[in-house]
Parts: sequence; structure tokens; C-alpha cells
Amino acid sequence: MSIVADTLPDDPGTLKVMLIAERLRAERLEQIIKELQRHRFGRRAETLPEDQLLLSLEEVEQVVAADEAAEEKDALTVRSERVNKRRANRGSLPAHLPRIETVVDIEDKACPCCRHALHVIGEDVAERLDIVPAQFRVLVTRRPRYGCRACEGVVVQAPAPARLIEGGIPTEATVAQVLVSKYADHLPLYRQAQIYARQGVHLDRSTLADWVGRAAFLLRPVHDRLLGHLKASTKLFADETTAPVLDPGRGRTKTGQLFAYARDDRAFGGDDPPAVAYIYAPDRKAERPIAHLQGFTGVLQVDGYGGYKVLAEKGDVRLAFCWAHVRRRFYELAAAGPAPIATETLERIAALYRIENEIRWQSADRRRLVRQERAKPILDALEPFLREKLGLISQKTKLAEAIRYTLSRWEGLNRFVDDGRIEIDNNTVERSIRPLALTRKNALFAGSDGGAVHWAIIASLVETCKLNGVDPQAYLAAVITLIVQGHPNSAIDDLMPWMFQPVAKLAAVA
Repeated sequence: MSIVADTLPDDPGTLKVMLIAERLRAERLEQIIKELQRHRFGRRAETLPEDQLLLSLEEVEQVVAADEAAEEKDALTVRSERVNKRRANRGSLPAHLPRIETVVDIEDKACPCCRHALHVIGEDVAERLDIVPAQFRVLVTRRPRYGCRACEGVVVQAPAPARLIEGGIPTEATVAQVLVSKYADHLPLYRQAQIYARQGVHLDRSTLADWVGRAAFLLRPVHDRLLGHLKASTKLFADETTAPVLDPGRGRTKTGQLFAYARDDRAFGGDDPPAVAYIYAPDRKAERPIAHLQGFTGVLQVDGYGGYKVLAEKGDVRLAFCWAHVRRRFYELAAAGPAPIATETLERIAALYRIENEIRWQSADRRRLVRQERAKPILDALEPFLREKLGLISQKTKLAEAIRYTLSRWEGLNRFVDDGRIEIDNNTVERSIRPLALTRKNALFAGSDGGAVHWAIIASLVETCKLNGVDPQAYLAAVITLIVQGHPNSAIDDLMPWMFQPVAKLAAVA
């Protein structure tokens, strides 16, 4: 807004106040514009997105490899040196892979000098990784019928084995492959149908969707029990992300939510296996996490979402907040231009993270003692620093917002100092959110609320498998087979991903 000269006051003091106010307003507008520009054109996080970084590295490595190949073609000594280097650094291939041996032998086994018989004094062995493209096969089950010549009408036949898809063509392993391709490898069903068609197997996308739906229904009790295991913990991480869902009535998508509840105690040597459970909800109301975590008592580590505060007010849950979210706010200010207060705050937060890097993988007691000795003084000095600076700056600036965000959560941000089980940030569960984002990016949206529920069920089991170093395809094939064959619900704990032990019979199916 322009200021007409005739409207300016004659009093120098009043004029000075007006100029300061206009300058602060201009600075705030400039700050907002820079944030919008970064949001639209720049990076949205403190670091380059992992997939973008990996893509760039792949391109660079491809060019280097091509240049090296050209150089090796003309220089035999260089080629020999690099071959020896590869042999020294490549390691060994997994022992469980089948070996197909080929012997490259000499034709004449007589000594070229005296013609006496040669004898073996050693051999060179080279192993290379080979791959056979995925190949379909047909399992044929025959059930002979028997009749009695003496008794008319008597027919005896073995009962048909139980199947996930009665009357359908897929084995349980085939369904498991579809699930893993969709929820672990982020391949929508229509793309999978295109892949299968290349081998002459024409499956309609709706057929694959039917398989996924039936598998999700079968696996629902396993998902419920997984969530039950998590709620029995004394400490959990929680986060949520959007889940676009098709809304046919309005001809567009609506925004649901996928809540994630995770446990990972490996950083301090905890005994509970890592796990994550996702739950779909049509909205982000505070009543959702309250219902999801009914029965949970302990520490819940979260970001700034206010719905968890309502849960904590009930008294059974203590909130630990995330320093990464705090750091991000000050980073955005420092990245926009000179920002002494934001930069100073970032340096103090960086000191906290350096301490955490040193004590990672140590016991909870050891972590607590080190934090009390080294991290607590940093935090004790940071709070008055922020309060002092907040009193000196305009309350309408982004810096003031960042400081108020930090101070309003100060108790929860300090909770990790007194408990070695608590992490400094919520990055554990944020890592579990990333696969959901990849599936969302490739599939664009879930077809219905029910499809989003299926997404949560299967993604929970897939990601928990990955956290425990279990092959999700082998696990899902085995678990679906066991449930179809009548696995008792009283022994459902045996079906948790961390309990998975491939049985020879099931491994062959998988």
C-alpha cells in the first residue's frame, strides 16, 4: 500500500514508528514470497529427496562406466588392473542361490612337451550372477474318482485342497506376488496386467483387484494382531499422511488419512521386534488416533499434529515431540537469506544431533546418562535464548512463529533427555511413511475407502517384513497358505512377520 506524502505526520517520532512498521511488513511479505518460490520451484526439505539423488547418481555412474569401457577397449593393462580390482572388491554371492556349474576344460590332456598324462593341480573358479526372467507355470491337480462295481452309486474321491480363490486360477504364491508388486514395488494393477500379457497370460485388472481384495480380507486378523502387539509396547512413534480416495458421487477424489504407528527399539538394543501398522481413516479428526490407540499406555513420539494432544490429555499417554520438525522451520528461515537467530538456533540443534550420533546403538541407560551430562545444558541454554529473542522481534514474523512452535512443545521436546528409549526425532516413522508416498505417487488414488483399508492392511505386513529382514513375498505366500489350510486363530502370533521361518514345503510354494 502506497503512502501519500500529505498524509504523513509531521512528528519525527511518529514517522519513525510508521517507517519501522512498514519495513517489518515488507520483510514479512518478502519472506512469504521466498517461501512460496521455494515451495513451487525449489526443494521441499532440508536435503535433496533420496529418489532424486539416487537418480542423479545412477546417471553419473552410467557415464563413468561407459567411459571406462571405452578406455579398457584400447588399453589392455588398464583392463587387467580393473578386472583384478573387481575380483577383490565384489564379495561373494549368497550361498542359498542355486549353482549351475560349467567346466571349461582343455581338449588334450597330454603334456605338450613329453606327452605324459597331465594331472589336476588346481583350478580357477569364477561366479557370475545370472537371472532367469519371471516365468509362469501351471500347477495341475488331479483328483481321481473311484467307484465300486459291487455297490451302485458309490463314488470315492479325495477332497479338493483349500484355496484362497475357490474356482480361480491363482496359487497363493501368485496372489502374494501381486500384493508385493503393488504395495512393495509400487506397481499398479494395470501395469502388472501389462507385464503378464507379455508372457501370454492375459489377466484383466479387475481380476487382479479381486485377488487383492480377498487376500486383504483373509489377512485382516493378522493386521489386527500386529496392531495389538504395537499397543502392548511402552513407546511408539505415530505419524499420518494423506490418502487420496476416489469419490464417485462427486466425480473427484477426497482426502483420507493413513495413520502409521511404529516401533523400533534397535537403536538402544531393545528386545521387541520392529514393526509398523497403518490404519486408514476418512478424516484427520482427533478421535481417530484415540480410537486406534485405545489401550496403549506409554510414550508416543509425534510431530506437531494437535490430535495427539487430545489423546495425551486423557492421561495414559505422554507425548515426545520431534526436533527434526523444529529444525526444519528454522532451516527454511536460514535458507531464505541472512537470519542470525535462526542460524544460531540451528547450530545449537546440530550440537544435539552430534551427541545422538555418538550414542546410537548404546543402551538406554547409557544414552540417558550422556544426554543428562551433555544435551541438557544445551537445552537449558536454548530456552532462555529463544524467549529473549521472541521478545525482541515482531510477533507476526515467521521467525516468531517458529520460536512459539518450539516453546509451546518444550516439555515434549525435552522428554528424550530423561528417557534413553526415546529418540530425538520422529524420523523412524517418517521412513515408514515414504513407501506409502511412492504407492500413492504411482497409483494416484485408492478406488474407494475399502481399497484404502486394504492398502493399510497389506502395506503393514509388507513394511514390517522389510523391517525384520524377511522376504515379503515368501512371507505372504506362506501365511496365506497356512490360513487357507485352517491355521488356528489361537496361534495367530505365529503368523507375525518376525516369527516367519520358511518351511521347506511352503518355501517351494513361495
